[in-house]
This record gives sequence, structure tokens and C-alpha cells, in this order.
Amino acid sequence: MIAFIVRRLLFLPLLWLAITFIIFLCLEPLGPYQRVTLFINISPESFGRGGKLTQEQLQRLIDKYGLADPAPIQYGRWLKQIIFDHNFGWSKVAQKPVIDALLERLPATTELALYAIIPVVFVAIWLGVISAVHHNRPLDHITRFVSITGYSIPIFVFGIFMLMYFYGVLQWFPPGRNSLWAERIIFASHQFIRYTGLNTVDALLNQRLDILVDSLRHLALPVLTLAYLNWAALLRVTRSSMLETLRQDYITTARAKGLPEHIVVQKHAKRNALIPVTTISANIVAGLIGGVVITETIFNYKGVGIFSLDATLQFDIPTVLGVALFGTTLIVITNLVVDILYAIIDPRVRYD
Repeated sequence: MIAFIVRRLLFLPLLWLAITFIIFLCLEPLGPYQRVTLFINISPESFGRGGKLTQEQLQRLIDKYGLADPAPIQYGRWLKQIIFDHNFGWSKVAQKPVIDALLERLPATTELALYAIIPVVFVAIWLGVISAVHHNRPLDHITRFVSITGYSIPIFVFGIFMLMYFYGVLQWFPPGRNSLWAERIIFASHQFIRYTGLNTVDALLNQRLDILVDSLRHLALPVLTLAYLNWAALLRVTRSSMLETLRQDYITTARAKGLPEHIVVQKHAKRNALIPVTTISANIVAGLIGGVVITETIFNYKGVGIFSLDATLQFDIPTVLGVALFGTTLIVITNLVVDILYAIIDPRVRYD
């Protein structure tokens, strides 16, 4: 198992190279003046008046970094800049280094993902098992109706509806990450210490229940949107996998031996049915932590998702590359965790 983990981790740099090189190839049709920001590692405010680069300064940068050269040569220079200088470039969107901007927004998305993961994974698996056990009974029909409805609704439609009703009509759950008064306390008050960057956790550690309540009110709608739609998809997979497992011969044998039904379901059926469910669950978790663009945009929740969208719309190339590296790392690590869970769930799985 250790050798397998090492091989997977060694494979990660190859994925980094492949994905970032593809992005560079996509930039090949662009002119040097459009690519020059990729190599600016300090604030544009340092150049000229009004925070703008002059034509002469731009040309010096193009000559210095060889931006008129082919994409493979520029890609090699960019890799050298990352490996030896640990410099991912300057983010025009955040007006700070890319790595700093990404780390600043990661806690917001992580907090959103953590609150959404619990109902998505645990509740969906639990209801999927119950639905399969009560196949074609009223409980199964109700569960299927709710899951199919959630699976069929586009996430932007459901999110906008939630925002219109619970905020526009009831005024219960506002968008954003915090209210203005709470943001002033969190970011401008010396009495509030940011231990983790997760507002709910930091509010508890600072004993600020008012900020905790405000953070939970702002988390309610995006968490509900993510949880319901992803929960519906995972429930369908769990139900299908469980139904297929319950039809296997070894389940029939276990029942014929007189084992209680709950032991047959929990010990013999559920464990084997969880193998495909584990893959779907891991992909959902990776997607949540990697940044949920649509949900964060609808609710103006300033995390990695909305950060990557803003970078794309403003053609912020260094930020796009940084987010791509982050997403690739997350996917590789998630798949590694899935493979390890396979061996734990099913002892027959071996990687040696």
C-alpha cells in the first residue's frame, strides 16, 4: 500500500506539467502584450502614473521575458519561476500574489464544503440504503421522487429560487459570507483573532456567538443548495448499487441461513454496495472544496469558485494557472484517498 501511495504522489507532478502546458498552448494565439501580465510579479501600481504600464515598460518586459518566443520556451521559463522562485505571478483580480490570494479564499470554500459534505454524504447514503431495502414501497417512492426532482433541477435555478424566497420574501438568510457589521469585527477588530479562517470556528474560539449566528445565516442557503442537489445524485447511485447487491447470491445465502435482516443489510450488503458510492462521494467532495463556481456566484460567497470565475472573466492568466494547479492536486489526492478506502471497505482489493 505504501508503494502504491508513493507512486500516485510521484504521478502528481506529471499531471501538473500536462495541465499547465495545455493552458499555455491555449495562450499561443495571443499576442505578447496580452500575455505580459503572466510575468509581472509585483503590483501594477508600481509602474507609471495611475497604476498603468507605459508602452516602453511593456516592451522592456516583453524583451526581458521573451514573450514573443513560442509557448514551449515560455512554459519552461514559467516552470523555472515557480520551482526556484516559488512565484506564481501577480493576481490582477486580488491585487496580490496568486498564492496569497488563493490561500485567503480557500477557508471560505472549505467552510462551505464542510457544512455541505455532512448531509450530502452521510444522509444520502443512509436514505439510499433505506430506499433500496424498502424497494417499491411508499418510502422508496417518496425518496425517489425527491431525489429525481433534485437531480433534474439545474443548480442555478434552485439557487436563485432559494435566494428569491428565503431572502427576497422572508428576509431570513442573506447572501454573502457575513454582514457588514460582522466583517468589520472579523477583519478590522484587534479583539477578533482569526485562528483558522473558518468564520464559524473562529467565532466559537473568540466566544462571539453573534458572529457565529451571522455566519450560519449566510451559510444556510449555499449549503442547502449544494447539499440538496449533490445529495440527490448520490442517493440515486447508492440506491442502485444497494439494489444490485441485494440481488446477489451470497445475500440470498445469508438470508437462507437465518441471519436477521439488519445484519444481512449492514454487514453483508451495505459494505459491498459502498464501493461505487465511494467514488461518487469523493468526486463530490473534491468539487466542493475545489470551488463551486455557480453557487458562490449566486450567493456572492467569496471563495475559490467566484475567485476563479473573476480571474477568467478578467483574463487573469496567473490566477487561472494557480487555480488549475490547486484543482489538479485536489483531484489526485482525492483519488488516492478513494483507492485507500477501497482497500478498507473491501479487503479483497490489493495494490501490491
